[in-house]
Amino acid sequence: MSTDLLPPQERTPPQDEAFTTPADAALGAEAAHRTLPWPETAVEPVQVRWRYAIGIPLVHLLACLALVPYFFSWTGVALAVAGLYVFGTLGINLCYHRLLTHQGFVAPKWLEHALAVLGVCTLQDTPACWVAMHRIHHKHSDERPDPHSPLVNFLWGHCGWLMFQNRDFLNVNYYSRYTRDLLRDPFYMKLERGGNWLWLYLASMVVFFLAGLAVGWPLWGAAAGLQLGLSWLVWGVFVRTVVTWHITWSVNSVTHVWGYRNYDTGDNSRNNILVGLWSNGEGWHNNHHADQRAAAHGHRWWEFDVTWITIRALEKLGLVRDVVRPRAWTKG
Repeated sequence: MSTDLLPPQERTPPQDEAFTTPADAALGAEAAHRTLPWPETAVEPVQVRWRYAIGIPLVHLLACLALVPYFFSWTGVALAVAGLYVFGTLGINLCYHRLLTHQGFVAPKWLEHALAVLGVCTLQDTPACWVAMHRIHHKHSDERPDPHSPLVNFLWGHCGWLMFQNRDFLNVNYYSRYTRDLLRDPFYMKLERGGNWLWLYLASMVVFFLAGLAVGWPLWGAAAGLQLGLSWLVWGVFVRTVVTWHITWSVNSVTHVWGYRNYDTGDNSRNNILVGLWSNGEGWHNNHHADQRAAAHGHRWWEFDVTWITIRALEKLGLVRDVVRPRAWTKG
């Protein structure tokens, strides 16, 4: 059988998918205001993940070069804005999240792998690591060992969890248990080995710089070409990476604190209008927790979901199939 289009029964993720009942009100006071212990309180000494503790501030500092007039160009800004869709929406929302994690549709392997490369270029770790963390989040949402619940504290849920070694995930078998379906694919195994995924991000930096140089040099000379190449690097890579990070992190943090609820899901997930629009549909998070496999996160007509619109377009073009619709749409 071809591995390009695996049937749904062979790609079921290891997670619970119970559909939940509608809820017009927010969680009760007891659930909404409870807190979780900091996951590192039982680890002595606290183990810092230096790759993230250094890397995240460093990329933020590089993105701040955008404030220097030398690095500004309107084409650089345009690349950053376009990159939010190309790398963030296609790479993270559509591929890492709705395709690889929840398998809300089926794509041919060439398309799946191409989209996964876009996700890697957001510097949000390997597909397998991202998928494992998200599946664990759904299985233990707002309970131990949810890796990034803001019920610990808001900063922990936003990005702090990345910078410390969580003892719940020290065992590598924990990852393989939740990503067994992905790791059967040699493509994803190669990305796990020897930091291969980081080389893809570095390659994207080189591509953006050389593209700007190649455009600017013939038109305006070497100095202008160098300036344009650096502008495209700063805006098209570093600024875009940082903004994409905070979009993803806001889904983890903001949408488990503020917003409204269409469903009683038993966790603190919320639909947040600002995050929903900013993230191209990921912020309708309570809907998503209620029906995890659904490829559409906006369940009401006004819950705008650009990622879902993209999936529908790909479906009409015949590039994806077996698209999972929300069960709420078919319940009358």
